[in-house]
Amino acid sequence: MQKIKIFLASSSELQADREQFEIFIYRKCKVWYDKGVFLHLDVWEDFTDAMSAGGLQSEYNKAVSSSDIFVLLVHNKVGKYTSEEFEKAFGQFSETNKPFIFTYFKTPITTQNREDIESLWAFEDKLKVLKHFKTEYQNIEGLREHFGNQLAKLENNGFIKNPAMKAAKENQPASAAINKTNKTDIKGDGNFVIQDVNGSEINVKK
Repeated sequence: MQKIKIFLASSSELQADREQFEIFIYRKCKVWYDKGVFLHLDVWEDFTDAMSAGGLQSEYNKAVSSSDIFVLLVHNKVGKYTSEEFEKAFGQFSETNKPFIFTYFKTPITTQNREDIESLWAFEDKLKVLKHFKTEYQNIEGLREHFGNQLAKLENNGFIKNPAMKAAKENQPASAAINKTNKTDIKGDGNFVIQDVNGSEINVKK
């Protein structure tokens, strides 16, 4: 059984979207379980409030570092800790080529608080410097559709390394699929960072 760890970062204002995203992931997990894949989702509500050596945020950051996929949801503001989690994920990617990073902005903005809006602008500027691209969504249906499509692309292009599933996709014996290396160019919306996964090159283009 292959375990894929997903970390979902977002502020408290997106609690409803976060809950619906969690439901979506575990419905997807039931489908992928028969393929030998378990999707494990971490959200900050899952962590205990008990004291840790480096503070509770350090526990979040550890989960970010060990994740395979990092998903960030923002709406009216980008708080200090949300930004820190993104920086941790991007730093981990720079060192190890993982996790895959998806950044979603919910629109339209519904605040007139200047400080909150400026935090959004500052974070957008940071993304531009890093050459990382955001995806906008208006409702949970749009978020589920887009992220579901991204999971399908990852599934079809070597991210999931389950020999039985890979053999079924390629109509060949499982033993022949184990050491096969794929090199694939994908035309997408540029939502996630280019990276190499277990010997497969996935070059994402806008």
